[in-house]
Amino acid sequence: MLQFLHVDRAKDNVNKQVTLAGWVHRKRQSGGVAFIIIRDSSGTMQIAVKKDKVDEASWKAVTETTIESSIVVDGTVKEDKRAPTGFELEATKFSNTSISEPFPITEFQSTELLLDKRHLWLRSQKMTGILKARSFLFKYLRDFFAERRFWEVTPPVITRAGGEGGADMFGIDFFGTKAYLTQSSQLYLEALVPALEQVYDLVPSFRAEKSRTLKHLAEYWHLEAEAAYYSQEDNMKLQEDMVEYVCQRFAKEQAPLLGSLGVDAKQLAAVTAPFKRLTYEDALKYLGENGVKKEWLDDIGAEDERILTEKESKPIFVYKWPLKMKAFYMRADPGNPEFALNSDMEAPHGHGEIIGSSERVYDYNELLDRLKAYGLAEKDYYWYADLRRYGTIPHSGFGLGVERLLKWMLNLDHIRDAIPFPRMMNRSEP
Repeated sequence: MLQFLHVDRAKDNVNKQVTLAGWVHRKRQSGGVAFIIIRDSSGTMQIAVKKDKVDEASWKAVTETTIESSIVVDGTVKEDKRAPTGFELEATKFSNTSISEPFPITEFQSTELLLDKRHLWLRSQKMTGILKARSFLFKYLRDFFAERRFWEVTPPVITRAGGEGGADMFGIDFFGTKAYLTQSSQLYLEALVPALEQVYDLVPSFRAEKSRTLKHLAEYWHLEAEAAYYSQEDNMKLQEDMVEYVCQRFAKEQAPLLGSLGVDAKQLAAVTAPFKRLTYEDALKYLGENGVKKEWLDDIGAEDERILTEKESKPIFVYKWPLKMKAFYMRADPGNPEFALNSDMEAPHGHGEIIGSSERVYDYNELLDRLKAYGLAEKDYYWYADLRRYGTIPHSGFGLGVERLLKWMLNLDHIRDAIPFPRMMNRSEP
């Protein structure tokens, strides 16, 4: 196999012969000179091809090559301040691996076309940068939990019961019986706590919500964690530490990548714990003061979240929600049973909710009462109830929407750009 040099290593090979392989990002030709920008996964670099410095086959390949053609080039790396990256490859040999047809994406295109051509738009500089940032985010999240001695686990995607009671779930025929694509792995993580004590997963989840907001996907990547003997206060501290950790890693290690996406690393460096806290009641009061009338037990929607967070520079918590509004598994505050021991973390600058969390009901009889109150069949949750019958313990956990976190950190306009192939209520391809 040919040994190719990635273009980001070019500066370390000045005046040396190298071979580059990639795709034609830009092309400009005048007379017997052609300037081609080659793109690979590490970046771009200018190639200068002079007709009198290459053989006939190479020059013919240069004249035939088109935008997005795949190419292999031999040459000498030269430092040249006139080149876009300060370095240039003086070609001695040029060949096309494949010549691209006229590329269907030009400078000015509609959002719908870019979504229709998503498989090609991923090659853009913006999307390439986002994909790299996404990869780093996954790594940093895993690093954080490894340092905290959490075990990564792999719960099933196919389930018979949902963490939220089955609402907004995609039903499937599972060999003649009704099943669902999971909207949360929480219940399975709770089953793993007695074995491993502190667990997390990073897997896809599915929500059949007919939503057209800037922050909803039908298929998204979900990081969920559960920990034995964690109170809700411990839980919120863990979330703060996690978000601070990934922001600090990005700011310290990925400043150039952030800069290429228009993000100032200093803004992420400023994200440090503790985060501001608002009770549900305080949140309603703030919304009322800003022109949004809310009644008790009204939900806080996407536009409300924008108002709550648009002036913030760090995430905030909204906690102490009325128990009646929350899922069956959330534990009531023993000091005031009207409220749940739960919280939502809201990202700043209007990006809204990124994490939902709670302390879990761990008493067996209390769980049965809650299932009955929510109209849920005990038989569908028999194994979940068993966890309370055999060695139950206090525990808590949370769920993070990874794309929502990335949307905020990169200040993206829409969550669809935080995932390679977005799935929304009106889009299931490419």
